[in-house]
Amino acid sequence: MPTDLIFRLPPTFDDVADERRHRKERLAAALRVFGKFGFEEGVAGHITARDPERTDHFWVNPFGMSFKHIKVSDLILVNHEGKVVEGRYPVNEAAFAIHSQVHQARPDVVAAAHSHSTHGRAISALGRKLEPITQDVCAFYQDHGLFDDYTGVVTDLEEGKRIAAALGETKAVILRNHGLLTVGDTVDAAAWWFITMERSCQVQLLAKAAGQVVPIEHDNAVLTHEQIGNDLVGWINYQPLYDQITREQPDLFE
Repeated sequence: MPTDLIFRLPPTFDDVADERRHRKERLAAALRVFGKFGFEEGVAGHITARDPERTDHFWVNPFGMSFKHIKVSDLILVNHEGKVVEGRYPVNEAAFAIHSQVHQARPDVVAAAHSHSTHGRAISALGRKLEPITQDVCAFYQDHGLFDDYTGVVTDLEEGKRIAAALGETKAVILRNHGLLTVGDTVDAAAWWFITMERSCQVQLLAKAAGQVVPIEHDNAVLTHEQIGNDLVGWINYQPLYDQITREQPDLFE
């Protein structure tokens, strides 16, 4: 039996500069993955990563730049007042209004992802949560919220606070008539939860359009959530996508 099997785990850091660089690289890669999967809708959508030193600051994609083109050097650092303190581009006002309040309410959250993906928007228009109808969606069983309101583009901090309250202590929230938002203790986990949540929305729409769905029983859904619903599993699931995008598009590290 081999004794030197490779099993990757999230890295730890002794140097804050190394940790910052790591988070920025993962953030740029996640944005490229979102671009590849077609999660863009004009200038809408953003992923944030908390700075490991200035924890009330976060790194985010610049306003008006395609996910498909973003490099590490393009990322901007935004403070708790919404001011860009590092970088050459402006911040999306909605990104600050939403993400600043999520990061403030959830000190355990390193990253948050929100975009106007097609199937996420479709589910959000129904004003319903995801149902336990597949193994994968059980990652969100009793672990996502619903912001059951819509008042226009989010530019008000009070609206951001209400979204953070709807998220609560869960990993995701469906924003009615708007889309999805996910969080994680790494960029990788937050990105994976968004990707698999978007796909779960698609599956639910397809299944319900086809006929009567057979739900997973409560006890089994709870067990499955315990097996696949933690951020470490989210991180592990994301690694093949990270490997793929960084090999295909190594310029993202520039």
